[in-house]
Amino acid sequence: MAKSNKPIVWGLFAAGGTVCAFVIPVMILITGVLLPLGLFGPPEASYESMTRIVSNPVVKIVLFGILFLALWHAAHRLRITVHDFGIRNDQLVARAVYGFAGLFSLIALVTLLSF
Repeated sequence: MAKSNKPIVWGLFAAGGTVCAFVIPVMILITGVLLPLGLFGPPEASYESMTRIVSNPVVKIVLFGILFLALWHAAHRLRITVHDFGIRNDQLVARAVYGFAGLFSLIALVTLLSF
């Protein structure tokens, strides 16, 4: 019986979909609306407070996990969308979209580690 990568791809897709649906909107609400409005302190201190928060190693791990799962979810959605548009060269499309997801995951990791 041939081995398949489908469980790995579907697992990342499902986890990324959950993160995109539940976690990212809350992060946008807190960091994009409530913090600038001053509901978590003075608005002029938002950059300093976010820098302090992101410099925590646990927060870096969580942010990387969120970004990683969201990128792999988006890659799989793009692969399926391209297939729906009639482009049937699945090997090329899969390598391209998953390659970009891997590249941007690596960029996110390097950026978070250098912060």
